[in-house]
Amino acid sequence: MLGTRPEAIKLAPVARALSARGARPRLIFTGQHPALDPAEFALGSFDAVQLDCPGEEDPHAHVHKVAAAVLPLLIPAPDLLVVQGDTSSALGAALAGFTARTPVAHVEAGLRTHDPLHPWPEEEYRTAIDASADLLFAPTHAAEANLRAEQVRGRIHVTGNTAVDAVLSIAAHLPSPSSHGGAPRLLVTCHRRESWGEGLQAIAAALVELAKDGIRIDLMLPPNGYVAHSMTKLLGGVAGIALVPPCNHAALVRLMRQADLVLSDSGGIQEEAPALGIPLLVLRDKTERPEGLAAGNARLVGTSTDRIVAEVRRLLAHPAELAAMARPSFPYGDGHAGPRIAEIIEEWLEARSPARRQA
Repeated sequence: MLGTRPEAIKLAPVARALSARGARPRLIFTGQHPALDPAEFALGSFDAVQLDCPGEEDPHAHVHKVAAAVLPLLIPAPDLLVVQGDTSSALGAALAGFTARTPVAHVEAGLRTHDPLHPWPEEEYRTAIDASADLLFAPTHAAEANLRAEQVRGRIHVTGNTAVDAVLSIAAHLPSPSSHGGAPRLLVTCHRRESWGEGLQAIAAALVELAKDGIRIDLMLPPNGYVAHSMTKLLGGVAGIALVPPCNHAALVRLMRQADLVLSDSGGIQEEAPALGIPLLVLRDKTERPEGLAAGNARLVGTSTDRIVAEVRRLLAHPAELAAMARPSFPYGDGHAGPRIAEIIEEWLEARSPARRQA
C-alpha cells in the first residue's frame, strides 16, 4: 500500500526483495500524493492499482475514504497486506485489512513520542495500526521496546529501516558531492501539520534572518498545497532564498549532499541524514526517532525563530562541532532491511500455508 512519496521510497525495497524471492506483490497507490510514478521507484514492472484518494485537509476523512476504496480490493483476501509508517493512507488501508480479516504487516512499527499531539495525527495513526497488525517490523530496538511495553498482539521483528536501503542505493549511483565554496548553504524542508500557521511563520522568519547573514538557503516546497502556498507567500522573492519545486528522491539526496546543514521536520530525512553524514537540525519539539539525536548527527530545535537562528549561527561559527555531526552513522539500520523483511514475510507465509489450505 503506497500513498505518499515517503511510503513509495520505503516500501520499494520490500517489494523488490519479495519479487527477488519469487513473490508477486500487487501494489495499491491511494493517490494521497498525486502523480506518483512507479518507474521512479523501480516499481514499473509490478501489477498496480491506482485509486483516486488525494490527500485532504481533514486527515480523518481521508482515512475513511481510503478504507472504503481499499476494502473491495481485499475480496478475495490476499495472503498479506503490507502498510508503512503513519499516514492516513496507511491507517485507512490497515482498517480495511482488519475489516476484511486480511493479515496486516506494518513496516516501520513502534516509533513513539508518547504525545498524541506531536506529531498529530501520525502518533495516533501509527499506534492504531500497531495495536492490531499481525507482523510488526520495528526499525530499531527502541521501537521494539515501545511495542513490547504496549503488549501488542502481533509478532515483532527488528529489521532496520528501509529508508536506509533506499538512500544508500541512490547515493551509490551519484557522483561525489563537489565543494561549492563561498557562502554556507542550507537545505530546508517542512510540512508537519503541528507547524501549520504559527510554526511555519516562525520558521520563515528564521530563514529571512539567516539569509541576511549571506547564507544561501534552498527551501524544498512539499507536495502539500497549503504548506507550499504559505511558504511561497512568506519567502517568495527574499534574496538568498531559493524556493525549490518538489523533486524526485535522487534530486533531493543530491541537494542534501550539497548542503552544509539541513533543517527539516521530515521523518525520512531524520533517517537518511546520519547515513549520509549530513548534520541535521530537526524542526520539531519532539521526535519519534531519537536514535539520530543519540548518535550525534541531529539536534532538536523546534520552530522557535530565535532558537533556529542561534543554533545555525553557532554551528557555522564552530566548524569542528559541525564536522562532528557530519560523521556517517547508522542508528536506523545497515541498508538491508528490505531483504530482511521479505525473508520474514516468506517464512511467515510458509508457516501459515497449512492453515490457508484448510480454510
